[in-house]
Amino acid sequence: MLKRIITNNKLIINQVLQHRYYSSSSSSNVVDSTSSTSASPIVECEYIKLEGKDKGISVITFNRGQVKNAIGSTLLRQFKSHLHQVRFDNESRVLVLKSSVANTFCAGADLKERSQMDQKQVAEFVYDLRQSFSDLENLPIPTIAVIEGIALGGGMEMAISCDMRIASKAAKLGLPETGLAIIPGAGGTQRLPRLIGSSRAKELIFTGQILNSSRALEIGLVEYETENGQAYEKALEIARQITTKGPIAIKMAKLSIDKGMNVDIATGMSIEQQCYAQVIPTKDRIEGLTAFKEKRSPQYKGE
Repeated sequence: MLKRIITNNKLIINQVLQHRYYSSSSSSNVVDSTSSTSASPIVECEYIKLEGKDKGISVITFNRGQVKNAIGSTLLRQFKSHLHQVRFDNESRVLVLKSSVANTFCAGADLKERSQMDQKQVAEFVYDLRQSFSDLENLPIPTIAVIEGIALGGGMEMAISCDMRIASKAAKLGLPETGLAIIPGAGGTQRLPRLIGSSRAKELIFTGQILNSSRALEIGLVEYETENGQAYEKALEIARQITTKGPIAIKMAKLSIDKGMNVDIATGMSIEQQCYAQVIPTKDRIEGLTAFKEKRSPQYKGE
């Protein structure tokens, strides 16, 4: 059993390291990477790459204000496409998710659209939603959710698929699905207990309770609470700290933590050993040592 787990994790490490990322270039300070054609739909989910001092930070912004960013087929399709772009972009070192809609992160699934679906279509949509959040969770780079307002149902499930969450005092978080005689279906029953413990997760899911930012911070659902309108800047502050670190080291650290936390400690140590072995032969490691001796800031290239 241990040998099989270690072998599987070696395959995962190799997949992370062997990605050949595609890059795009632009002379502007913000690179808009949202694909567009003459027949393209309204942009409900936008992807940009920041430049200048924020180079290496990618941002996905939800922009479906009329329904508080409820996740319908179009938004989900665009979101999946942007996640694919981020995964295969060697310039992206941190991904930030945010909303352009006031007092809203994401209200969850578009229930009006879902009411027009038959059972097969509902099953397909929920599967795609669950898979998209798994793709978000499994990105090799750190991810940060900026919550300025409501994050309910699928919106909260998206947020807890990220590595970190920053909430302003306007934030409202919860999984109210049981009130509709369903359960969280995009990872909520699995990720929330791992994040805050099974008892608290059960209470939130059983009661459908909506938490404010202070309570969310208290139970470890979010990492920071900010004043209204300041959550995005806090996310950028953290992201800027990450982008100065060795990119391969960050990827290996994330992989080691994610894969090690759900196995026994001995297997976890083996995973850590495998991940550590990947940073030894890198040029970045030599650059870090050289910069330290020369008393200058390192210039990491992800090599």
